[in-house]
Amino acid sequence: MSKAERLIEMMITINAKRDFTVGELAKEFSVSKRTILRDLQELEQAGFPLYSEVGAAGGYHILKERILPPIAFSESEAKAVFFACQALQYYRDLPFEQETISVLKKFLNCLPLDIQNSITQIQNKVVFWIPDRHCDSPLLKPIFLAAINRHAATIRYSSTYSESTRTMIPIGLYAMNGLWYCPAYCTTANQIRVFRVDRIKEIIEEKPYPKGKYPIPLSIQEYLEETEERNDYHMKIRLTDIGVKRCESECLLASGLKTFPTGGGIIDMQINHAALEWVADCLLPFGSNAAVLEPVELIELMQQKIYELHRHYCKSE
Repeated sequence: MSKAERLIEMMITINAKRDFTVGELAKEFSVSKRTILRDLQELEQAGFPLYSEVGAAGGYHILKERILPPIAFSESEAKAVFFACQALQYYRDLPFEQETISVLKKFLNCLPLDIQNSITQIQNKVVFWIPDRHCDSPLLKPIFLAAINRHAATIRYSSTYSESTRTMIPIGLYAMNGLWYCPAYCTTANQIRVFRVDRIKEIIEEKPYPKGKYPIPLSIQEYLEETEERNDYHMKIRLTDIGVKRCESECLLASGLKTFPTGGGIIDMQINHAALEWVADCLLPFGSNAAVLEPVELIELMQQKIYELHRHYCKSE
């Protein structure tokens, strides 16, 4: 094994162990302790985050921010990394925003000039456009870490109509139409609620919660699948041609859309109770291009919203 190969293998081994002694590495790589010490010194000079402790229980340890061993990418794989990052370009906040910028700079600087130019062409030709919501989410990363670490978070939350303090058990995060959402078990409501991350104003306290105490899905994927399977209401909405075109841009409504050869279409699907308010707000701008046939709860909600709008704009009548 050459020295370069040994250093790469040593990086992989150290990352897996995190705590080790010179003797352990010397035995594993069949070289002297002196050789291992020289190799470790080179890794430290290259920026590998090691620190050592002396004494009988001493040894080497890896700091929290580890450096990963080199990874070989093909030209197509390198382009795929940048293509994937393009999808996040227009989000105001990301859990690892500065790290994303840093890794792309490092990655791009290591590529040959012709591949750099090719990636620039991709960036100039493909955009994953999302609307600018003018909503900052400064607590996105702390909420993300609370979900990863399985911590409960007591937050100050500003909803549409009021501000409250509540304790949430985050399931995970998902992004949709430029906004970040956090489904979480709310100990106040004793059920799962969806929190908009930009409306979380403060994390008052964060601490671990007893495993198995709260009935929450193990992953965000499981939560979304369960949400799709819930069928609190059967929803049917008749659409004109214009209504169909508007519906196609709303992912939830589009999933139940059926178009007619003669024109127009219908939304025929099951929805859960939590989505009812969103659907009503979404349908209001459709005007006469959408007609709710069922459920009656959605019809009544639409009537209430139209009445409130009428009162707001026609006070003098």
